[in-house]
Amino acid sequence: MTSREASQAPREFGGPLGVAALLILLPATMFHLLLAARSGPARLLALPAYLPGLEELWSPWALLLLFIWLGLQVALYLLPARKVAEGLELKDKSRLRYPINGFQALVLTALLMGLGVSVGLPLGALPGMLLPLAFATTLTSFIFSLLLYAKALVAPASALAPGGNSGNSMYDFFLGRELNPRLGSFDFKYFCELRPGLIGWVCINLALLMQEAELRGSPSLAMWLVNGFQLLYVGDALWYEESVLTTMDIIHDGFGFMLVFGDLAWVPFTYSLQAQFLLYHPQPLGLPMALLICLLKGLETIPTATGRQLLVSGWWGMVRHPNYLGDLIMALAWSLPCGLSHLLPYFYVLYFTALLVHREARDEQQCLQKYGRAWQEYCKRVPYRIIPYVY
Repeated sequence: MTSREASQAPREFGGPLGVAALLILLPATMFHLLLAARSGPARLLALPAYLPGLEELWSPWALLLLFIWLGLQVALYLLPARKVAEGLELKDKSRLRYPINGFQALVLTALLMGLGVSVGLPLGALPGMLLPLAFATTLTSFIFSLLLYAKALVAPASALAPGGNSGNSMYDFFLGRELNPRLGSFDFKYFCELRPGLIGWVCINLALLMQEAELRGSPSLAMWLVNGFQLLYVGDALWYEESVLTTMDIIHDGFGFMLVFGDLAWVPFTYSLQAQFLLYHPQPLGLPMALLICLLKGLETIPTATGRQLLVSGWWGMVRHPNYLGDLIMALAWSLPCGLSHLLPYFYVLYFTALLVHREARDEQQCLQKYGRAWQEYCKRVPYRIIPYVY
């Protein structure tokens, strides 16, 4: 794509003005959720009772802890992998190689944390550091994104992402100019996609569980369910790590602030919202209801396509994106342990619905370009996008 073609291509998220708003709105939303979860009313749609000052947000210890965490995950990434996979063919006909050792990193992290706790590591103190940790991660995400943008300015045209080469600096900073920024064989986007954020998420959940045990004698059934469901999700994602190589994040999107902040900050601090809520607002959950929620979670196992042909049978004969339907059922299942008295723990369901509808629209456009008439015929045979008979 030439510079002229790139500048004339349709822009997402409302163009430069939209991404300028998102650069503020995304961090602000994350901090709002962190503050709302620990507040008395725990209201999703109300302003926080107070806004923390810089002395509450900034902590050199939080920054040091973040760097130690990232350094640990880099070290685990560089360990010998059980498999090395090739990505899809790039513009220059080459294929990048990726280590498949994310699940190994999760297991080793768990062992190291278990060892640390056994010798007195105060993991239960981590929830009290969430605000300064989120601030340090947000600051780091902005700086890292600027460095990635500067690196992309000297990258060859063949290395640029289709959507992040618009010619508008703010828009390209947000979406990411370079498709696969690397330092030697170390792939920044692939590393950040599943490692520090997802594993950090379950570590925060565990810390919240441990603090609840310290406060109330033992973790609640609701807290156990949330931790178990989300650990299963993360473990599954890392066990099938190779499947991420065919996602839009890897094959289409550049690595800019959108993915950097999303991977490093949004995922661990926002996706742990249910566990945060339960720590400050314990909810009664009986065994029968817990079993029903577990049954709902079992419905998550909807298969995903791995081939290049268009499937018109099974789940793919009912909706065009059944994997997204599974994601929504799963999101509901791990919000239900928080009860129905507050909207706040259901933010993830609302957010994920909006995210998947937007992503589905992007998928539709990509598939139309890739498959042409075959995709149009498929859409006629399978008219529903995500939810059968609804959407």
